[in-house]
Amino acid sequence: MSGTLVLVRHGQSEWNLKNLFTGWRNVDLTEQGVAEAKEAGRVLAERGFRFDIAFTSVLVRAERTCQMILDGVGQPDLETIHDQALNERNYGDLAGLNKDDARARWGEEQVHVWRRSYDVPPPGADGESLKDTGARVWPYYMTEILPRVLRGQTVLVAAHGNSLRSLVMVLDRMSTDAITKLNLATGVPMIYRLKADSTVAEKEILGDMSGAH
Repeated sequence: MSGTLVLVRHGQSEWNLKNLFTGWRNVDLTEQGVAEAKEAGRVLAERGFRFDIAFTSVLVRAERTCQMILDGVGQPDLETIHDQALNERNYGDLAGLNKDDARARWGEEQVHVWRRSYDVPPPGADGESLKDTGARVWPYYMTEILPRVLRGQTVLVAAHGNSLRSLVMVLDRMSTDAITKLNLATGVPMIYRLKADSTVAEKEILGDMSGAH
């Protein structure tokens, strides 16, 4: 019997609030972000979720979200694996810039391409496109996360908008065009129940994605 995969984007961060490109910059949650993470834990507990293991990135906004969810379901000491393979997309030279300022400097169209295209990276040697992000997320998922789910475990992954979008693209079999239009809300659990062949048997979203950005 295959298990269950729960994906949660971290709660609102300080730079989400300030409309800044964040990427690998290590910024904390806002008060709203803390509330979102706690709410995710509450709704998962209400549904009776118990996890066998948790995965998160090495960035504090995801790590704190993960811990608050585990606190919420009554498993504060659950084994949690932290790995930079699950980090947010690296925004290169855009990191730390206000998105409106970037549009003023490079133009609306160019910034839109950097933000929303599938395979065009932002400027800077370390800038990653969504395709680049997937290139590190997918192998990690296949070797470290998926085998546990296929053994019947219930697995929590608390990560970031783009690292999770790259996973959702594979799980939901989305085209490269469709994934560029997908936004994930902060702090909203996405529940995937997988078949033995690793495809999705059932998907459920425990919250509102309409305000996602």
